[in-house]
Amino acid sequence: MNVHELILKNRSYRRFHQNEPVAMDTLRELVDYARIAQSPWNQQAVKFLLCNRPEKNSEIFAHLHWAARMPDWPGPAEGERPSAYIVIVGDRELGKVFNYDHVVAGTAILLGAVERGLGGCLLGAFSKKNIAPTLGISDRYDPLLVIALGKPAETAVLDPVGPDGNTAYWTDKDGVHHVPKRSLEDLLLGEL
Repeated sequence: MNVHELILKNRSYRRFHQNEPVAMDTLRELVDYARIAQSPWNQQAVKFLLCNRPEKNSEIFAHLHWAARMPDWPGPAEGERPSAYIVIVGDRELGKVFNYDHVVAGTAILLGAVERGLGGCLLGAFSKKNIAPTLGISDRYDPLLVIALGKPAETAVLDPVGPDGNTAYWTDKDGVHHVPKRSLEDLLLGEL
């Protein structure tokens, strides 16, 4: 797959084949992509918790908030939940500000996941206060991002943004997830 194909296939997947595991070695390889990716100020201050055990996955799932633009959807049902998670935390002893490190790392991880036939979702909406004790995260670490991973159980398609400018994503009656995207011309301010 070339970069264009990877980016096209890298959607925010929220439904998975829960019974198809993601190996711990795969999670480690994905974090290695994050390790060698860019790091703002090269502080390399993010660390990772890996989980592919169903009982611990259930504990993580309980603290997540899914799809803010689909408020009537409570998140994936049992059987469609992620089969693995990577939790990204900021190490306060290595860095003071975590503006972008976790997003760069998360993007590298998701692109690596797509290359392996997996998919995922970056979740910034979760209970930091509750997830830290659930996972045994000390005060040294600031939970920044949860990446849900697994074999996608949904199809996501890109649609052009309509004349009303609405960018809200939605799922149709056949379970296809639609993601409106602005055109390139709508994004370009000009050429200098």
